[in-house]
Amino acid sequence: MNTQPIIKHFSTYLPLNQQEIAALESAIIERNIKRKQFILQEGDICKHYTFIVQGCFKMYKVDNYGNEHNLQFSTEDGWIGDLGSFYSEKKSELYIEALEPSIIFQIAKPDLLHLFTNHPKFNIKFRVLVENAFIQLQKRILQNISSTAEERYVDFIANHPGLFNRISNVQIASYLGITPEFLSKIRKELASK
Repeated sequence: MNTQPIIKHFSTYLPLNQQEIAALESAIIERNIKRKQFILQEGDICKHYTFIVQGCFKMYKVDNYGNEHNLQFSTEDGWIGDLGSFYSEKKSELYIEALEPSIIFQIAKPDLLHLFTNHPKFNIKFRVLVENAFIQLQKRILQNISSTAEERYVDFIANHPGLFNRISNVQIASYLGITPEFLSKIRKELASK
């Protein structure tokens, strides 16, 4: 198992010593995931933090009418998981699905807590991850209540340039809270400007 991607990821914040690297490597479960394979489904308990080595995932909820509402996309060097389910150990309302063939590293909750307790750098890193996720959530909520659909789309493209060609317009529309038809109209208007 080549753990260099996750070691490099952690080392950009706080360089790891050999003992910390060994502890991290012993906590990691490597998985190869097929396109359209789930790593979490509604009704399951989220038991892992997932680091994406290669690939692309979406996290979403399906409403009572069967409509999909995308909450997050994550690609290489990113993390994905239902934190509410992970920490509360309650059933998730979300799905996490691979959009491409992927390689992931997962860390189970007991192993993560062991890292937190015995190697404080991991506690700091994961606190920063959660804080950054909270900040992004706040920005997204504010944007949804104070920006036009066109502004949200332009912001999405600007902030996720590598993601744009990896996901469908239907998924982008779902993330933005608009219909695919309205997204098509926005794209045509922007192209004509």
